[in-house]
Amino acid sequence: MSSSFLQISNVKKTFTTPEGGEVHALDDVSLDINSGEFFVMLGPSGCGKTTLLRSIAGLEYPDSGTITLDGQRIDDLPAYDRPVNTVFQSYALFPHMTVGENIAFGLEMEKIEKSEITRRVSDALDQVKLSGLENRKPTQLSGGQQQRVALARALAKKPKVLLLDEPLSALDLKLRRGMQIELKRLQQDTGITFVFVTHDQEEAMSMGDRIAVFKDGKIIQLDTPREIYRRPVNSFVADFIGETNLLDGTADNLGVKVAGGGFIARELIAPDCQVPAAGQVTIAIRPEDFEISTTTGAISGIVRDVIFTGDSVRVHVDLGATEVVATLPSYGERVPDRGATISLNPLPQSARTVAS
Repeated sequence: MSSSFLQISNVKKTFTTPEGGEVHALDDVSLDINSGEFFVMLGPSGCGKTTLLRSIAGLEYPDSGTITLDGQRIDDLPAYDRPVNTVFQSYALFPHMTVGENIAFGLEMEKIEKSEITRRVSDALDQVKLSGLENRKPTQLSGGQQQRVALARALAKKPKVLLLDEPLSALDLKLRRGMQIELKRLQQDTGITFVFVTHDQEEAMSMGDRIAVFKDGKIIQLDTPREIYRRPVNSFVADFIGETNLLDGTADNLGVKVAGGGFIARELIAPDCQVPAAGQVTIAIRPEDFEISTTTGAISGIVRDVIFTGDSVRVHVDLGATEVVATLPSYGERVPDRGATISLNPLPQSARTVAS
């Protein structure tokens, strides 16, 4: 992959609220997206990710900054002149047209030759595994099939970048996971740069080559899914990506004394973390990184809830000052009873200090 294929440089966008206030939707955002990359923009509602996607698409215009695609500045171009295409959550299919007609519509507007349109429609249907359904109407398709038609319509125009605005959020869980796999394979097969917006952390981690985590119009962390999950830069990212336990404490030369009781020794903390010799710190521990002991441990508490989720069991433990969650396999280990007093030990080097 070559770098700097899609460059966003110092982009700002401010909206005025009905009350006369201002919302900084994008606050000096800069990032480079590689050619052929599956890039994910992740964050809670109102964080700026969709505004940036719409700015790339030409549906919003930045107040300042530049957007460059393959060496060409595009932020001052109208949407129809940009070599990008967008797939929306709503699909936006024409109900009176067949599947084939929906896919061909944008190509006809560009006055492409009929033989080329026929070839592109056929290729797009084959890519999304809908060959043979070109004469059906959208109402005769399932939700997943309608989403594939929307994808085929976008791919048929051969965009340099495909923008996807939470395209799977209307699907049920099983279908959504299946479409995640298919989307990833489709991106790899076509080599097109995908920029995907979602608020679903699991979806982001399962699909993205890299993830940009947004908050309040800024990128808080930009890295691979593994690095973001295992090395979050602050407590917001640690808590937003997956699930984590955040424990406040006081550091000394031996480790961190946890508020409410307990002690996290330095050998349990990841070696790349900065642990001060003294002062207040926050420790992040993933639920799957706890081991349960019936004897002694780094922290102890009372089991308040035991929740079976199928492949795992969530054990909620009251430490007095706070509550933590430990995740155990649903088989092969004895699950503690509700009301029992247990001890928890983080796996060696699994605990991390995080900025607040």
